[in-house]
Amino acid sequence: MTVEPQDRRLLRRQMLADDVYEAIKTMLMDHAIVPGARISIDGLARDFQVSSTPVREALARLESEGLADKEPLKGYRATPLLSREEFDDLYRFRLLLEPWAARRAAELVDDIGRDRLRAELATAVEPTSADYAGYKSLTAHDNRFHTLIAGLSGSEQVRLAFQRTHCHLHIFRLHYDRDTGPEVLVEHRQIVEAIASGDPAAAEAAMTKHLDNSMSLRLRKVYEQH
Repeated sequence: MTVEPQDRRLLRRQMLADDVYEAIKTMLMDHAIVPGARISIDGLARDFQVSSTPVREALARLESEGLADKEPLKGYRATPLLSREEFDDLYRFRLLLEPWAARRAAELVDDIGRDRLRAELATAVEPTSADYAGYKSLTAHDNRFHTLIAGLSGSEQVRLAFQRTHCHLHIFRLHYDRDTGPEVLVEHRQIVEAIASGDPAAAEAAMTKHLDNSMSLRLRKVYEQH
């Protein structure tokens, strides 16, 4: 199959836009752009040796994920990190939503659902470093994993409600420790085993434990250090 010249140009433009998006996202996740700092479109365009268009497109995508804020007549800023109150509120919401979703997924699970869960678990890679390059793959898996379980609950509203939080980005941006990766993956396996075996109570309990550990053991210490 041949690729027409206009298609090649479109493909190059898309690749360029994606590269710029990933580069800025990495800067935000690693705090190379400090939370709350103004983001210079012209400065980034110069740094990446591109026009301002892919930078603007990237920032619009990052705004939709809650990593950048657009201020009228002022441009973009990096969003602040979650406050303690926002953090607690996010986990209260997740604890209402996700254990129920895991229970329902276990009640409804079929062979296709089991295969999807196990296939997603197989993509999980332990982080290689404590920066975004090292844990990017785990971040993406974490998002897909929790979104999949929300979808397997049979409720599209629950799936959409979870997706809108973009919690995986805000949590990993808040704090990351290499020891976190193995713990998270062990807990993900426990959740999959409970759902795949069709045990609603075990699935609900495994998800609740996973969220409690994330909130209380892995992340709340960030606020206690300050």
